Amino acid sequence: MEAIKRFFSGFLNRHQDKLWWFHSSYSLLLGIGVMWLGTKNFTYLRLAVFHIAFIWLSSLALPLLVGLSSIPEHWRRRLRLLINYFQRNFYQQLLFFILPIYYLSATWGASNMLFVLLLAVSALLATMDIIYDRYLTVKKWLPAVFFAFNLFACINVMLPVVWNFRNFFALRLSALLALVGFASFSLAQRGVKTRDRLLSILAAALLLAGISEIGRPLIPPAPLRLLESGFSLDWDKQNNRLSERLSELPGGGPKKIFALSAIAAPLGLKDRVSHRWYLDGQMVYASPLINLSGGRKSGFRLWTFRTFKNISSASILRVDVRTAAGQLIGRFRLRAGKGRPSR
Repeated sequence: MEAIKRFFSGFLNRHQDKLWWFHSSYSLLLGIGVMWLGTKNFTYLRLAVFHIAFIWLSSLALPLLVGLSSIPEHWRRRLRLLINYFQRNFYQQLLFFILPIYYLSATWGASNMLFVLLLAVSALLATMDIIYDRYLTVKKWLPAVFFAFNLFACINVMLPVVWNFRNFFALRLSALLALVGFASFSLAQRGVKTRDRLLSILAAALLLAGISEIGRPLIPPAPLRLLESGFSLDWDKQNNRLSERLSELPGGGPKKIFALSAIAAPLGLKDRVSHRWYLDGQMVYASPLINLSGGRKSGFRLWTFRTFKNISSASILRVDVRTAAGQLIGRFRLRAGKGRPSR
């Protein structure tokens, strides 16, 4: 029996890194399944509060627990691995769930895709056991930055989905809570000068304030997303739809062009949205903000029109759909003789 115990103990010591990487691969596959769930049902977000609370409290308590001299060193290491294991799993469930929600709200070619990319990197790091245990959770400021970013991403999508807050308010509250999270991690650090802690908190406050006020276009307006879009030369008032969709931008004399966008939003969510018209990259019209009401299967339909005196044969017409906070929900274009409108 002792020989079998020594064999398995030696096997685990020799191959523990390979086994952890195997577990990371399994976690990644599981995360893909959670991503599928995130495109089907938002209900899971109600449980996110408990996931966040566990990560937050366990991260603050871990330095105290592993610092207890009454606990043998090998048990302290095991305790750290156990808590890290649960934290990683909760991070994975949260991040892989909200990732497709942000992806569907982002626009290809726009600056808000960068946020989706950062969120994908964060979710991937949460599946890498070795990197999380040996680097991410033990470096000086990385745990605080990692938690604050993910807390911001989770709260920012949770508030509109679960409590129907407008994106404008959700951004500010998420930034404030992320700052509180970062500050709590910074203040709990040992062996760090008070001056360095305060400077790091001040830097985080300025960064988050900049994101919530100036950098709003960098954040996808999750869970709002564009379902349908198109242009026409006429509007069917009886059926409240485009009469005949344009496949290319007509050139020549005065043209009255209508634009339609259908925006998906959860039931109960209210916001304000508008169309911004661009011709050859220059904004020519910004429509008044319209109150959006979510819950419609076909999406909230917003239509506007603009009359153009003369359109050249090489022009490109573009309409951006934006929230009151300036976040881009989607955009669609019409090119002269270039086929169908493209998002």
